[in-house]
Amino acid sequence: MFEIREKDFYLNGKKFNIYSGTMHYFRIPCEYWEDRLLKLKAAGLNTVETYIAWNVHQPEEDKFCFDGQNDVVRFVETAQKVGLNVILRPGPYICAEWEFGGFPVWLLKYDDIRLRCYSEPYISLVKQYFDVLLPKLVPLQITYGGPVLMMQFENEYGSYGSDKKYLSFLCEIMRKNGIDVPLFTSDGESNYHLSGGSLSNEFKTVNFGSYPVDGFRDIQKYQPDKPLMCSEMWCGWFDHFYEKHHHSSNAYSKITLTKIINQFFDMNANFNFYMFHGGTNFGYMAGANYANVYQPTTTSYDYDAPLNEYGDYTYKYYIIRDLLCKKQGINPPLPDRPKTQHIGTVALTETASLAGNVKNIGSHFFDHIPHYMEHYGQNYGLILYHTEIEGNYPNTSIYADGVHDVAYVYVNHKFVGKFNRSVPLTKKQIKYGVAAKESFNFPIPAFNGKIEVDILVEGMGRINFNKGIYDRKGLRNVCIGEQYVYDFDIYTLPVDKLDKVVYDGKSQYPAYLKGHFKANSKDDCFISMEGFTKGYVFVNGINLGRYWNVGPQRALYLPGVWLKEDNEIVVLELEGCKKKFLSITDRPKFK
Repeated sequence: MFEIREKDFYLNGKKFNIYSGTMHYFRIPCEYWEDRLLKLKAAGLNTVETYIAWNVHQPEEDKFCFDGQNDVVRFVETAQKVGLNVILRPGPYICAEWEFGGFPVWLLKYDDIRLRCYSEPYISLVKQYFDVLLPKLVPLQITYGGPVLMMQFENEYGSYGSDKKYLSFLCEIMRKNGIDVPLFTSDGESNYHLSGGSLSNEFKTVNFGSYPVDGFRDIQKYQPDKPLMCSEMWCGWFDHFYEKHHHSSNAYSKITLTKIINQFFDMNANFNFYMFHGGTNFGYMAGANYANVYQPTTTSYDYDAPLNEYGDYTYKYYIIRDLLCKKQGINPPLPDRPKTQHIGTVALTETASLAGNVKNIGSHFFDHIPHYMEHYGQNYGLILYHTEIEGNYPNTSIYADGVHDVAYVYVNHKFVGKFNRSVPLTKKQIKYGVAAKESFNFPIPAFNGKIEVDILVEGMGRINFNKGIYDRKGLRNVCIGEQYVYDFDIYTLPVDKLDKVVYDGKSQYPAYLKGHFKANSKDDCFISMEGFTKGYVFVNGINLGRYWNVGPQRALYLPGVWLKEDNEIVVLELEGCKKKFLSITDRPKFK
């Protein structure tokens, strides 16, 4: 039994401190779950914490998925097998730098939906999901002999709203579905966040970085008679494209982590390292932030964590292990380090233009006015807007607004310009609070007759934090000069329909490039994308994620468990590359 008694936690009748680390089952190949959990335990931690991502479990409104990579029950049972307790954070919103904060994309097909509040149809859809998810979690609770000590509802709600009716609804539906372990909220450390994001009768925790004494100051006043718990002690940070890779020096890590952990010990506080092992945003699952400009997250979620992206030990890991094991008088064995392999150069010998495959991989819609991809039932990938404009026009321009996120514009099949929503702001723009444009305006010469306009839009990660989460992909309006344009042929292009691509030797970009390689082992490796510009990589049909030469990530992680003796690799290069070969190495690369 797990209980909260005054200022302490009790486990099976004895005082207990939670020493926890976060790893997300949905960011780690399921074949590696046990290895990563054993390494977490070997660091002296007694608990693992994970979010539950709604979008992987209900990818379509009428489809649920809880098997294979999405078998959260198996993940929890594996944690119990290796001797760990578990804290679950089922949302429904999770943030986590994960696509759309964990929400399924199909929520956005409802034009008037209001997320994260007590509003129809949102709450009905949450109930539908929770009524399927929660009964699966009930037997995993400690009250049923399982490892789950606590569950969180919502996430950092005080950074978004203050709808107590909504928070109470989440608690009520969890209790009605048989959740009887303690429930809790997790918010920023200030009174402001705690006031909006918590309920008076539920346990509260806070999130912060390297300052436990200050981080616990407000919650000690707000909740003076309960244990201190930091649900997210940020021991690293994630990367956006265009930024430098986050990495702390060994000297800084030792000083900072030693100070933080000793402060936790001195305060008899409970804590969870976020992230203890970050993992990877495979496929389309990297999210984005918005701070006056759109900031997409990289495929790597290494996070400068104690266990790196491919599960190897870092300097931080040994610091944490030394302090925690000494505190508890334990010395658990260290599991083996992961093996990596160097495969070498791989030629991409087959090519196919995306333009020549639009009808093969796409679905066609005719629409009087353009809509975002969610309107047409598309979740991820590219969307093509084609229209014809007839008339007698002087020198003018093609304009579009609400462009999310990268657009390539063609007039009469000739490229006229590219728009990139995520170009960083200058220091002066940031100082004066300027918001980045989400529109383009490209000049075109005078014409008398008819022109064809094609606008190809790539949707990248949906915003996962704060009020920008209504982040539909594609574009909103198209104009010639100041006149709206109507009547569009629209093609939704889920670019991972690789079996539909016809390779004809054409390499007009965007283009698919295909090759093959052999692997002599199941060891992990990394695909270097130096010399390429922007796109996606697929190995044996699995989407490894996005690459982009703006950095900081230069190579994509390829788990060895996804390799075969003979392997197929496909690159969808959107803008052009300097070469038609790549290298597969034994080390990650960052700018």
